[in-house]
Amino acid sequence: MTEVVLYEVKNRVATLTLNRPQARNAMNKMMRMALIEKLDCALNDDDVRVIVLAATAPVFCAGADLKDDMGPDFFPQEELEKEFKPSLMRIAKGGKPVIAAVNGPAAGIGAAYALACDLCVMANDASIYMAFAHIGFIPDGGVTWQLLRGMGRRRAYELIATGGKLTAEECLQYGFANRVVSADNLAHTAQMLAEQLAEQAPLALRYAKEALYRVSMLDLEDAISFEASLQNYCVRSEDGREGVSAFLEKRKPVYKGK
Repeated sequence: MTEVVLYEVKNRVATLTLNRPQARNAMNKMMRMALIEKLDCALNDDDVRVIVLAATAPVFCAGADLKDDMGPDFFPQEELEKEFKPSLMRIAKGGKPVIAAVNGPAAGIGAAYALACDLCVMANDASIYMAFAHIGFIPDGGVTWQLLRGMGRRRAYELIATGGKLTAEECLQYGFANRVVSADNLAHTAQMLAEQLAEQAPLALRYAKEALYRVSMLDLEDAISFEASLQNYCVRSEDGREGVSAFLEKRKPVYKGK
């Protein structure tokens, strides 16, 4: 049976590839559960420092597989809570950087996965597509939360209500994408960015990610205190001591994630 989520590790980077091209990488139950499993593999592997979420051509993800889901007993809240939310929260809070490599339309909840990642590299013909409106649904998987913070309420609502698309260049302008490259260069760019991150101190990457997630819900005073609490872990870690020593000795640090 064909693997619906491919898994490969190279140079401390785990690449998870959505692999249902015949269904435009629409997420059926098998893919949803496989993605949770593969994310756990990457997050629990000490040899993996960065994760790339990619997809087979030509579509990043067409959303949920409605043919698979829309039975007479379909209860979307249960599915979202038990099958989508676990992988989305592993991406958002898993402790390792996750880079989305978006090779085509990220539609419906596919947009949620692209937006949940810490960094995003997009092909120049890729897009974020609010397909929900065209079938009488609202965005889910945290899409409203992401769009509100990136675009503001009015522009987010217009995009949602009209079922609009954001081009790769528009995603770059709003801060949803870090880089836009040619489709031919997408995988290489994502891998090089991931390998660059993999050379940094893993604890610093983890706590910087945690800080950015948490401080958006804090005022400035509490944000300073929260950063200070995380800095304790970095400074007192083995990697923290190695970073300072390497700086003073003018050499490249060797981080161990401890």
